[in-house]
Amino acid sequence: MSDTRNVWIFVEQDGGRIADVSIELLSKGRELADSLKSELWAVLCGASVDGLAQTLIAQGADRVIVAQHKELDPYRTLPYARVITRLVEERSPYILLFGASPVGRDLGPRVASAIRSGLTADCTDLQIGDYESKKEGVVFKDLLMQIRPAFGGNLIATIVNPHHRPQMATVREGVMRRAESDATRKGSIERIESVFEKSDLALRVVSREMRESKVRLKDSAVIVSGGAGVTGAQQFDLLRELAQVLAGEVGASRAAVDSGLIGHEHQVGQTGTTVRPRLYIAAGISGAIQHRAGMDESNKIIAINTDPDAPIFQIANYKIVGDLADVIPMLITALREKAK
Repeated sequence: MSDTRNVWIFVEQDGGRIADVSIELLSKGRELADSLKSELWAVLCGASVDGLAQTLIAQGADRVIVAQHKELDPYRTLPYARVITRLVEERSPYILLFGASPVGRDLGPRVASAIRSGLTADCTDLQIGDYESKKEGVVFKDLLMQIRPAFGGNLIATIVNPHHRPQMATVREGVMRRAESDATRKGSIERIESVFEKSDLALRVVSREMRESKVRLKDSAVIVSGGAGVTGAQQFDLLRELAQVLAGEVGASRAAVDSGLIGHEHQVGQTGTTVRPRLYIAAGISGAIQHRAGMDESNKIIAINTDPDAPIFQIANYKIVGDLADVIPMLITALREKAK
């Protein structure tokens, strides 16, 4: 094992736009590096990305490694894996993190396999801590505690990798708080040469077609969510109407998604999207811990449920005990009257 304890973040970008999850990871990586009294490094790949390096320093990076080459745009698995694997083998980072995006979920396992290290997928939290192995009779200091849902979101597992470096994980978008950018931060930029083997370039991208998601839960200031208490499509239409009046988005618990009332892109919770809106309305949602973990940092929470003992009421700022079929139309009427 190397004595270096640097934390590395793979920075995903497309067309010069840094992915939100990478900015979030830089914020968390800064915390981890400070705990380890080490440095935070960002690895940035692309065809023309030099201008993004200073942005990463402002977001917390101490050093940015820039791999700039025409073969690195657009993303392809093999060229990227070659660059990252060589860097890891040469520099021996202590921790290496990827966003749990399509790119990160593709690249992370490829690198982990190449260097024969473990990787924990879809983490929702990361901490530095000690782990005692009773089998070996050893206490491992300052390991990465990789926290993620398990068994369909019914349990929270903490995973450690005491024997191999780097400790690797992919992290879901939206679960880490994004720190404010600091344009006064100083850091270093290192430009490296990218060298590929012929087999790395076997795949060519002939054309690309991209489509932006129409559902942006994590960017919405108001979210109206429905759960198992929503008995059908007609009641979900009420939630959509309320969301429209409030200029918000429609969310859902896993139970509502699994029942086919709404698509997965609307799901809030550990197995969905983590949100922090100004207002979160939970209608017919009991408040399982998996759902609460994805929305309990909302500024204001209004809960509507027929069960006065529903767990969602434990975190709600305003509690309405009643049938959503009665309550939601009254809210819509009141809001429209106020808007006149």
